[in-house]
Amino acid sequence: MLRIVIASLAALSLAGCAHHRHHGMEMGAGMAQAAPTEPVKFSPSLPVLASGYQKVAAPANAAVYFISPRNGETVSSPVSVKFGLRGMGVAPAGMEKAGTGHHHVLVDLAQVDVNAPLPADGAHRHFGGGQTETSLELPPGTHTLQLILGDQNHIPHHPPVLSERITITVK
Repeated sequence: MLRIVIASLAALSLAGCAHHRHHGMEMGAGMAQAAPTEPVKFSPSLPVLASGYQKVAAPANAAVYFISPRNGETVSSPVSVKFGLRGMGVAPAGMEKAGTGHHHVLVDLAQVDVNAPLPADGAHRHFGGGQTETSLELPPGTHTLQLILGDQNHIPHHPPVLSERITITVK
């Protein structure tokens, strides 16, 4: 039964990824949010979820970071974003391979549940195809960006592999 639930979650998440990749991961009108000024609140990471799902362990030396843009930078939309990763590899969503994950960009978020599949919406940008760069359409203003790796089912690793949160200004 657990395998069916996990497979269903993965299928739903992958469908969301395909949709967002197809549409260029653009943020639609009315979806803009003010960039939060407080630190992001992450739920405490659990190695095993209440459902019995064993979260994928992250290597101790794993690190994800932004190559570009840089914190504090003023940019134009679409924003060219390049992801960096050390201590792990990149694999597409749905592919279970040790020591890997795939990128998600968190846009203007105040809190994240690291014990559930990351939603597929304008604030949680999925790169389930294994992409390591993108162009983000963002409205003018100040925005925060943070990278988080997800496993084959879009669930953050244990412990989560997170970048520093950066703030950019879109002119």
